Amino acid sequence: MKTIFKMNKSVGFICLLIVALIFSCTDDLNIVPNDDQTVLSEDLFQKETAYKQVLAGIYANLALTGTDGAGSSNLKNIDAGTSQFGRVLLYVQTLAADQMIWSYENDPGTRELQRNIWTAQNPLLLGMFSRAHLSIALSNAFLRETADEKLDSRDVSASTRSDIIAYRAEARLMRAMAYYYMMDIFGKANFTTEDTPLNSQPEVFDRAQLFTFIESELKDIDADLVDPRQNEYGRADKAVAYMVLAKIYLNAQVYIGTDHYADCITYCDKIISGGYSLATNYLYNFMADNNTNSAKNEIIFPIISDGLTTQNFGPTTVMINGSVGSLEVNGTEVGVSAGGWGGALRVRKQFANLWDNSFSNDQRNTIILENRPIDITDISDRDTGYIVKKYSNATSTGGFGVDQTFVDTDFPLYRLADVYLMYAEAFLRGGGGTMDKSLEYINALRTRANNSNLISSGDLTLDFILDERSRELYWEAHRRQDLIRFGKYTGGSYNWAWKGNGSNGISLPSHFNVYPIPTASMAANPNLTQNPGY
Repeated sequence: MKTIFKMNKSVGFICLLIVALIFSCTDDLNIVPNDDQTVLSEDLFQKETAYKQVLAGIYANLALTGTDGAGSSNLKNIDAGTSQFGRVLLYVQTLAADQMIWSYENDPGTRELQRNIWTAQNPLLLGMFSRAHLSIALSNAFLRETADEKLDSRDVSASTRSDIIAYRAEARLMRAMAYYYMMDIFGKANFTTEDTPLNSQPEVFDRAQLFTFIESELKDIDADLVDPRQNEYGRADKAVAYMVLAKIYLNAQVYIGTDHYADCITYCDKIISGGYSLATNYLYNFMADNNTNSAKNEIIFPIISDGLTTQNFGPTTVMINGSVGSLEVNGTEVGVSAGGWGGALRVRKQFANLWDNSFSNDQRNTIILENRPIDITDISDRDTGYIVKKYSNATSTGGFGVDQTFVDTDFPLYRLADVYLMYAEAFLRGGGGTMDKSLEYINALRTRANNSNLISSGDLTLDFILDERSRELYWEAHRRQDLIRFGKYTGGSYNWAWKGNGSNGISLPSHFNVYPIPTASMAANPNLTQNPGY
């Protein structure tokens, strides 16, 4: 089993992680955490080890939904299955685009998301909005409790104070990352910091304000963060901050109407020079031991999953059980029960068509073709549409995870391959860099995947990048953002199966480039207003 901060197999820090959540989530916050009322007990800090415990609670919010098992929720009136951070992120970024289909449309919110007919009442959108704001609230609570006056009053030792400098930087980074996802997905957020008065209605920041805050915050904490790849496993470092900056700069034209492609190149270079390297095998990134095999050199930041101590219905548990085919019954190959979840997940035709004969030996091509039509004309028919086996609860050494449902596979939220692709795209968009480096990075991905069809300068176009990002990063919660950046998500220039609720796809209105603000969230904060068009 894994701990959230350590790569060894001891249980210690998971216990601290759970304790942190218990102390961090009060009744005030349990309603829907659109405000910022997290108050920690003074008794918690009788031991100086408490500061690391509470920091662990911030990270735990990305993996867990509560403190009483996979089905528990620390968000009142929000189901665990609709509010696990990685899972709802996967749904809003991938299920709502052109790569994935969920067979069981009676699951709350999934039908509306994958058919692009969502409303402000969608429970998955409420889960995303609430879980991101809980990250913000937990970070703010930690920062309040580590202010100088608090540490002085507790007579905290000099050695612990030294550690707290990095802890505070990590908390600010986790808060900035949450604001990044709010900016991308909803276009606005309730804005609070540790200085916001408790029991006050938070102000609302729009995209431009969030962009400015995220950018300045991440630059401000740079000196206090641990260098790339020097922190404990599961904790953030400078490279995670650089990744968020590279992301906001790559998408700045969408967010604020101004390009920052040169800045994207700058931060991609910073990450690449941080000592990362590609996993020796593409699929190692998505296996149960991706915290210890060579993927640990590629994954920049994971969401932890463990089949024993952090059981959750997160993205890897969902994708590994869900991608077991109804006809293939291939679960034992990937380390779960033979039937898995009975064909819950399949791929849409447009994604399957990206893999022509030149990708027949490409490790990234995990599509199983046997006895299936490519088209999904009836979403409830689990025997149609291809399945994939990208994610696995097997290990690189031939073993399996400890549980046949809850997997050991960490979700690679950010990894080096994405940085390579961002560099090449920013180069093509005029951000600087070089053609030679761009080709080197793209061809490194193909070589690693056992694809001998390397590209030359004439092949490197924006259309190629969009397709190659889909082939390299599918089911990693990037696709909606990519399609929006390329102008292909809304409108009718590119349609995919079931886009807009049409079996062959129909045009979407432009306001669907951001999601609606959940009705319950607006009720909790009168300062929130609905996005245009909803």
